[in-house]
Amino acid sequence: MSLSRTPTGTLLRPAPARSEWNQHRLGRFLEGVEARTGERFDDYEAAWRWSVENLDDFWQSVWDECGLVAQTPFSAILGDRSMPGAEWLPGARLNYAEHIARSLADRPDAVRLLSRSQTTGSTDWTGSRLLEEIGRIQRGLVALGVRAGDRVAGYIPNIPEAVAAYLAAAGLGAAWCSVPPEMGARSALDRLTQLEPKVLIAVDGYRWGKRDVSRADELARLAEGLPGTQTVFLPYLDADAEAPAGALAYRDFTAEAAEPQFVPLPFAQPLVVLFSSGTTGKPKAIVHTHGGFLLEHSKAVHLHFSLDATDRAFWFSTTGWMVWNLSVSTLLTGASLVIEDGDPNWPSPDGEWSQWAIAAETEATYFVTGSAYLAACAHAGLRPGATWDLSRIREIQCSGSPLSADVAGWVYAEVGQDLLLAPTSGGTDICGAFIGASPLTAVHAGEMACRPLGVAVDSWDADGRPVREQPGELVCTQPMPSMPAFFWGDADGERYRSSYFSVYPGVWRHGDWLVGTERGTWVITGRSDATLNRGGVRLGTAEFYEALDPVPGLADTMVLHFEDDGGMGKLVLIAQTDASVDDAAWPVLEARIRTVLRTELSPRHVPDVVVRVPAVPRTATGKKLEIPLKRMVQGAEAGTAFDSGAAVGAAGLDETVGRIQAVLAQA
Repeated sequence: MSLSRTPTGTLLRPAPARSEWNQHRLGRFLEGVEARTGERFDDYEAAWRWSVENLDDFWQSVWDECGLVAQTPFSAILGDRSMPGAEWLPGARLNYAEHIARSLADRPDAVRLLSRSQTTGSTDWTGSRLLEEIGRIQRGLVALGVRAGDRVAGYIPNIPEAVAAYLAAAGLGAAWCSVPPEMGARSALDRLTQLEPKVLIAVDGYRWGKRDVSRADELARLAEGLPGTQTVFLPYLDADAEAPAGALAYRDFTAEAAEPQFVPLPFAQPLVVLFSSGTTGKPKAIVHTHGGFLLEHSKAVHLHFSLDATDRAFWFSTTGWMVWNLSVSTLLTGASLVIEDGDPNWPSPDGEWSQWAIAAETEATYFVTGSAYLAACAHAGLRPGATWDLSRIREIQCSGSPLSADVAGWVYAEVGQDLLLAPTSGGTDICGAFIGASPLTAVHAGEMACRPLGVAVDSWDADGRPVREQPGELVCTQPMPSMPAFFWGDADGERYRSSYFSVYPGVWRHGDWLVGTERGTWVITGRSDATLNRGGVRLGTAEFYEALDPVPGLADTMVLHFEDDGGMGKLVLIAQTDASVDDAAWPVLEARIRTVLRTELSPRHVPDVVVRVPAVPRTATGKKLEIPLKRMVQGAEAGTAFDSGAAVGAAGLDETVGRIQAVLAQA
């Protein structure tokens, strides 16, 4: 289906008038800052500027507004603001999970966790039920010798037990790491062997659509690869499954009730270990802290998302994505969390397990999904607003990859005209947002609305000067609470420093090309390490995809550039077509691709060759694997180029690589 064309920058929703700010918690928060400090914020940008120029005052205001508590007081907000190595809340002892427990206890009989699973059906947990499970898991962990500083891992899908296990480990001061069970044993071990967890909670399998997926072989390999780890076996695919030899049954592990414990911990106590996608080598084990999540996520969920006890927030995520950890922070606000485990395209994109169907059935008010999912729905011709009652949704947040202008226009035309669309870009590295949205800013098609409060992001040229209306490096010039404490196993910190601080000393460089527009909005145009250089002219990959996204017959595309000695090199576009394009129709579509790129971008953007492939490989969060695929075409093996177990569309990868190599050899 051809999407209606929506020019980039089209105003889809205006910003509220300054007099209407008090209708939003973020606005009321900023008005409180004005009353206390004498500042005057004529618009959101002025408020943002104050927040990054007055970090101590801003974060103290967030602490107070969100009702955060430390068991021992802190002497300052920032004891040291150096990057890397900023010291936050020196002297404080706190616990992230304790704050969620307080929220659950405030409304113990209210449903706070709504789970929809293709494996086990629907399950709703009240606040008291979740607290009970946290206590039971903690008793089991303590019996296995888990103490503060240990690691607890989950090979577990997005189900209530995963949320409870995460909070149980956090309450004890153990660091949590989750790996989704769709990830193969090798990929899981690449991650978990770095941490040497004391306990692994693992399921026997899961159902994906109509297909049962056993993980019995994977569990055997995990047990072999983690000889010092005690496995707790959670029957999920088969409720009657017995624990394998050497594993402890979950029902025995959680047999005894106990009051939840919440150990007071330093701000920088490890809370969660997240892993990079493994697209440029062995996945980095990124360590996040109790205080970092508590501060950064409280700001996000309370202020930018404006969640409260009246909300039901539906987050579609696997347990291996940073979005999952952020979703759990929904519970800080009193809101209820909706989760789904299964194939959202089963039995069809508009079927009963569609994300839209789950949002409607659970009466979600806040919806978080992937940009790739919205694009797939748009291209499939779905009309969610006409098919389901989505009238309660006030905001849709999307991330994982850029959201094109045409798809943004489709959201307002086919989902809802009054909602706030919030394309967001952040990362596993900070488990938060560098660029996003707010209820006080306008929505423009194909662009992100603002820099979040307290996040000193900018776009810099090679000499460290801010640039506008052209791509620059995404940098962060001031510390954020959720910047990682360290990488696990990186004893001297060299890998950490080289990842973020090797280009601009003392300034975080993220590795994305960022464009600031004349409207004050922001656009990610691709990874700076994947930028194409055609005869000295830099081309961002995202502009190719935005131009080609509305072309009928194209399911997905990826662009690669292969350099040569001093020439233009070879620009290769790989194209995945939908079922409407047969062999006879392909030459017509290929000609259309070239025409679109020439007329909408420039002659430099026209590929030397276009290769039709069975699938375009992406990470599980929707990012295109441009650099790894290029390395494979140049001869690297999949296992060294990227982590194939963490990718989508990798099944036909050898065929894709072979086709590209064959075409390049002939070109």
